[in-house]
Amino acid sequence: MADFHCDFRGIEFMKRLSTDHHYPSRRSPLMADNAVATSHPLAAQAGLSMLAKGGNAVDAALAAAVVLTLVEPTGCGLGSDAFAILWDGKELHGLNASGRSPAAWTAERFAGLDDMPVAGWESVTVPGAVSSWVALSERFGKLPFAELFEPAIRYATKGFEVTPKIAELWAVGARAHRGRPGFDETFLRDGRPPQAGERFVQPDMAVTFAKIAESKGRAFYEGELAERIVAEAKKHGAALSLDDMASHRCDWCGTISRGFAGVELHEIPPNGQGIAALMALGILEHTNIRDLDVDSVEAAHLQIEAIKMGFRDSWHFVADLDFMPSVGVKDLLDDAYLARRAAEIDPAKAKDFGVGAPKLGGTVYVSAADEDGMMVSFIQSNYKGFGSGVAIPGTGIHLQNRGYGFSLDPRSQNHVAGRKRPFHTIIPGFIMGPDGPLASFGVMGGPMQAQGHMQMTLRTQLWGQDPQMAADAPRWRVVDGLSVACEETMDPAITDGLRALGHEITFESPDSSFGFGGAQIIQRLPSGGYIAGTDPRKDGAAVGF
Repeated sequence: MADFHCDFRGIEFMKRLSTDHHYPSRRSPLMADNAVATSHPLAAQAGLSMLAKGGNAVDAALAAAVVLTLVEPTGCGLGSDAFAILWDGKELHGLNASGRSPAAWTAERFAGLDDMPVAGWESVTVPGAVSSWVALSERFGKLPFAELFEPAIRYATKGFEVTPKIAELWAVGARAHRGRPGFDETFLRDGRPPQAGERFVQPDMAVTFAKIAESKGRAFYEGELAERIVAEAKKHGAALSLDDMASHRCDWCGTISRGFAGVELHEIPPNGQGIAALMALGILEHTNIRDLDVDSVEAAHLQIEAIKMGFRDSWHFVADLDFMPSVGVKDLLDDAYLARRAAEIDPAKAKDFGVGAPKLGGTVYVSAADEDGMMVSFIQSNYKGFGSGVAIPGTGIHLQNRGYGFSLDPRSQNHVAGRKRPFHTIIPGFIMGPDGPLASFGVMGGPMQAQGHMQMTLRTQLWGQDPQMAADAPRWRVVDGLSVACEETMDPAITDGLRALGHEITFESPDSSFGFGGAQIIQRLPSGGYIAGTDPRKDGAAVGF
C-alpha cells in the first residue's frame, strides 16, 4: 500500500492549489524533493546535476550561478556582485558579496557631473560574485569546488544555443556598448550579436573558469586574472588597483526581517534595497489589506502607495552599512514610524510622497532546495545590461557598473567615496514561518525587485497563491511620482480603477519589455517536499526529482 501522509496544515495548503488559473500565462508548478529554479534551462539543469551526484542545495545553486555568467551575459558575469540567504537546516545565514569602490575614488574625481557614470571604466567597482562562490562552497558545500564548474566549462568550450529572450537583450546591449573596451571581441561575432538559436562559443571563458576553479578564486583576486583586469584598468586611466582586488572580502551579514500575516520576510541588510520591501510590508500591516481580494483595485492601490514610501526612504537613506550613522536599519523599520507613514495613505487618492523622517526628535537569480531541508536564495548581477560594457580581452570577463549606484549629493549617506559599497538593487528573498523555512525566492530586475518581493510575499502568503500562479500574475511597477507601469495583460477593471484614483498608468507588453522582472521561487510543502515556480517572462525552468 502506498504511503500517504497529509496533516491538517497540508490539507489546508493543498486546498489552495487551485487549478482555476485565471491569468493569461499558464504553467504548472513543479513539485519534487529536490528543486532548482533559474531563468535559464541550462543553468537549472547544471544545478540539478549537482544534486543528482550527491551534492546539496549550495552546490546546485553555485553550479547554476557559474553557468549563468556564460549563458546570460546580459544579466551577470564573472565581474558581477552577489548576495545569498541560506537555510542550513537549523538557522538562516546572509552573505553580502558586493564589492567596494576603488580606494582612489573621491567626490572630486566626479566633480562637475550630475550623476555617476552609468557605463565605462568609471562605473566599475570590485566584483564580488566569485568570492561568494568560494565562501558558500567552503562553508556549506559538499562537492569539490572544481566540480561545480564542469557544466560551465563544457558549455563554454562546446558552445550553447542562445535563447530568444537573451538574444533580444544581447542585441539591446550591443547597441549600447559596441566599441567599449573589450566588448566587441568578447560578445560580437562578425560584428554582430548572436541571434536566437545560434551557437555561441567562449573558449577564453572556459580557461578562465578553470583558473578560478583550480585556485578557489585566488587567481581572480590576487593572481593572473586580477593582473589582467588591473592592466586593462590602467590602460584606460581607471582607478582600480591590484590592492583594491586583493583587499576585497565578502561578509556573513545575517538578515533583517519584518513580520506580516504570520510569516517573516527576510532580506540582506543595507547596502541593498531589500529594506524597502520590509518597510512596505510594515506600512501595510497598519492598513486593511488583509480584508481585500488579491486582484482588487483597493489592494493594488495600497501596495503601490506603500512601496512608493519604502522607495523614497531607501533611496534617500540606504548606503553601505558602515556609512549610515544618521539613520539606520532600526530607524527605518521602527513600527511607530511605519504606522505614521501608513497614516499618510489616502485610500481614495494616489499621492506623490516625499522622504519621511524616521527620527522625529538589474540580474539573475537562483533558488535551490534539497531533500535534507537546505534552501538557498542566491542572486548575482552586473546591474545594467552587460554592466559597464567593459570586458577584459582574452578572458570572457566583463565588469559590473555598480558605481552608478552612488550618489553625488554630499548630504547623502550614499555619497561616493573610496572603499565603500554603493546602494545595491539586487536582493535575495527568504520567507520564514512559525515552524521554519517557507520559501526561497527572488524577483530579478533593478527597481522591480523590492516591489516584486512585496507582491510575491503577499500573493503566496496572504492570498495563498502557489508559486507558479504568483509568478504568472500580471505585475505593476512604480516608476516615479504618480507614474505606474502595468503589464498589458492586467485586468482593465484594475487599471481603470487605479487611474480613477489618480495613478498615472502606462502599459508595457510582457513580451517586449523586461521591466517587470523575473521571479523564481521554491516553497516548502507541509509534506516535506517543495513546490516551485519560474517566471514566464524569462526563458527559465524549474526542475527537480
